[in-house]
Amino acid sequence: MKRNSLSFSISLWLLFTAVMLQVVESAKGKYAHMLFNELFEDYSNALRPVEDTDKVLNVTLQITLSQIKDMDERNQILSAYLWIRQSWYDAYLKWDKDKYDGLDSIRIPSNLVWRPDIVLYNKADDDFSEPVNTNVVLRYDGKITWDAPAITKSSCVVDVSYFPFDSQQCNLTFGSWTYNGNQVDIINSLDSGDLSDFVEDVEWEIHGMPAVKNVITYGCCSEPYPDVTFTLILKRKSSFYIFNLLLPCILISFLAPLGFYLPADSGEKVSLGVTVLLALTVFQLMVAEIMPPSENVPLIGKYYIATMTMITASTALTIIIMNLHHCGSEAKPVPQWARVVILDYMSKIFFVYDVGENCTSPKREKEEERKLEGDDGFQRKHKEIRGHLSNRNDDCDLKEKLNGNLNKSYGVHGENVRETVDCCSCYKMLIKNIEYIANCVRDHKANRAKGIEWKKVAKVMDRFFMWIFFIMVFFMSVLIIGKAA
Repeated sequence: MKRNSLSFSISLWLLFTAVMLQVVESAKGKYAHMLFNELFEDYSNALRPVEDTDKVLNVTLQITLSQIKDMDERNQILSAYLWIRQSWYDAYLKWDKDKYDGLDSIRIPSNLVWRPDIVLYNKADDDFSEPVNTNVVLRYDGKITWDAPAITKSSCVVDVSYFPFDSQQCNLTFGSWTYNGNQVDIINSLDSGDLSDFVEDVEWEIHGMPAVKNVITYGCCSEPYPDVTFTLILKRKSSFYIFNLLLPCILISFLAPLGFYLPADSGEKVSLGVTVLLALTVFQLMVAEIMPPSENVPLIGKYYIATMTMITASTALTIIIMNLHHCGSEAKPVPQWARVVILDYMSKIFFVYDVGENCTSPKREKEEERKLEGDDGFQRKHKEIRGHLSNRNDDCDLKEKLNGNLNKSYGVHGENVRETVDCCSCYKMLIKNIEYIANCVRDHKANRAKGIEWKKVAKVMDRFFMWIFFIMVFFMSVLIIGKAA
C-alpha cells in the first residue's frame, strides 16, 4: 500500500508540474503579445532610434566566413558565403522585464525595426536585392542583434605574377551608405573575421582575415564616413596545377634536347621539335584561358614562353646541322680551325668518334686497322706492278734497239720482233688504264673522306647543343621552382 501511495503522489506531482509549465508558457506568450503591442504602438522604423539627434549611434559589426564559393581570376571577382552580425541599441524599444513576468527578449521580423544601411562597398554583383529578412533578437535593454546570411560577390585585384604559386589578398569593405560618421559609427567586434566555421576549400587556403577600421572623407561630402575592411588572405593550393600544367611542360621540355641525339638520317629530328612546340602551345592556351588579360604574365606563362623560344632555337639549329651533315663531295673542305677545334678537341670532350666507330667495341677498331693494312698492301702491290711494268717497258725499249741494230747489220726480219713490239704496246695501254683507275679510286676516297669529316662535324655539334639545351632546361626548371619557394 505504501508503494502504491508513493507512486500515486509522484505522478500527481509530475502532472502538477506540467500544468504549471503550460500556465507559465501561456502566461509568457500573453505577456509577449502585450509587450509587442505596447512597443510598436507608436514606433517608426524610418528614423534613427536615438533620443538626441546629435548623438552618434554605434553599430557593432562581426563577419563570419563560412565558405569560398568561387574565385574568378579572369573577371577578378570573389564569391563568398558570409554570416553578417550587426548589433545596436534602440532607445525606443526598452521595457522593464519585471512588469512582463521576467520576459527579457523577443524575436521579431527585422523589417519592423530600424536597421542600419550597411552595405558591401566593393560589391561586384548585378543583383542589388535587399538583405535577407531574418528575425532580430530584441532585448529588454534595447539591444538589437541581427544575424543575416549573405552570398557576396566582391571585386578583388588578382595578381597572377607567380601563378600557380601565388597568394591573393581580397578586401571586403562594409560601411553605411547614407549615414556619416556623426550619425552612425561602425565598430568591429573582433580584430579579424571569424573563421571557426569555415568549410575547407579545395583550391585555396585561408591564412587570416584581419579587420581594420577606416574613416574616409569622400569628395562628394565633407562629413567623414567610417568603414570596416576585412582583408581575406588566400594561398593557392598548387598541387593540381603542378601535376596538370607544370610537370607535363617540364617533361616535354626535356624531349627537345633529345632531338639532337637522333641520327640525321632518321628524318625525325625536325618533326620532334615541331611536335614539342605544338604541345607547349596547347598548354599555353590553357593557361591564357584561366588568367586575366593583364600585363602581368604569370610565372608558368613565362616558363612556357622561354621553353618555346628554346625549342624554336633548337629546331633552327637542327636544320643548320642537317645541312652540314649532308655536305657531299661538292662541298668545300672542312676549315682548318674547325678541324682543330671541333674534330680534335670537342670530339674528345663529348666522346664523338668516327662514323661507324664505337668506343665500347674494340673488334671494330681491329677491323678498321685491318682495312687500313689492306689498303696499304694494295697500294704496295700497285707500286710493285707499276715498277714491274716500267721495267718491262725498259726491256721492250732495249729489245727494240737491239732488233733495230740486228736489222741494220744483218737484215733479219722475223715474227719474234713483231711479237716483242706488240707486247710492249699492250703493256703501255695497261699501265695507262691502271693509272686511271687508281686516280679515280684516290679521288673517290678523298671525296668520301671530305663527306665523313662534315658528318663528324655535324655529329659533334649535335652533341654540343644537346648538352647545352639540357643544362638550359634544367636551370629553367630549378629557377621556376626556386621562385615558387
